[in-house]
Amino acid sequence: MLLRRVALMLPLSRRFFSSNSSHDVSSAIAELNKEMESVFGEPPPATLAGSSNNDRMVQDSLSVSPKIAENETGLTHIGGKGEAEMVDVSPKEISKRVAVASCKVILGRKVFDLVSANQMAKGDVLSVARIAGISGAKHTSNLIPLCHNIILTHVRVDLKLNPIDFSVDIEGEAASTGKTGVEMEAMTAVTVAGLTVYDMCKAASKDIQITDVRLECKTGGKSGEWSREK
Repeated sequence: MLLRRVALMLPLSRRFFSSNSSHDVSSAIAELNKEMESVFGEPPPATLAGSSNNDRMVQDSLSVSPKIAENETGLTHIGGKGEAEMVDVSPKEISKRVAVASCKVILGRKVFDLVSANQMAKGDVLSVARIAGISGAKHTSNLIPLCHNIILTHVRVDLKLNPIDFSVDIEGEAASTGKTGVEMEAMTAVTVAGLTVYDMCKAASKDIQITDVRLECKTGGKSGEWSREK
């Protein structure tokens, strides 16, 4: 009879333990103890009463350590308390690192013809944008708050007119020998170059679009080589 009464109480206990906070769990345990006392006429045994050790076990099961959370999300710029932080790269090994990025600037037929003929009022669009992209790569750490200030050994920015869709195809490459990657430098290079193309041409059209900013490939570092699938 006693076991039958306990069995009747189990669905209720499962309902109480469905809470998401340790405070609610403790309250549920206390309420369950009172109900069991009213049924049996005496307090439940200590093993069922919810001792401090049990409470601690419940708390441990509900909490996730920052280290586990970091491993699950892979967000290296998030600290143990959830705050943004700069990654400490001092334990990393020095290696040659290279990254290539790209983007596209869709001009439209009218602006494309003006750029091709070098008739834009501000001057040679592609040459100015190329220099801007190289400068942008070198200033990446000033633009992106948590990027490291690294020494670049090489920056390349190429701009090509694409008559198929009346656009400018931009490719940027950044290289360094150090402890952190240069993906952001390569992507900043092509983005700044694309913005410069827009600035040089905006008087002729406001309909210009900068699209498809993306990393194409990278080498070096712990993660090794990576390349976008074509």
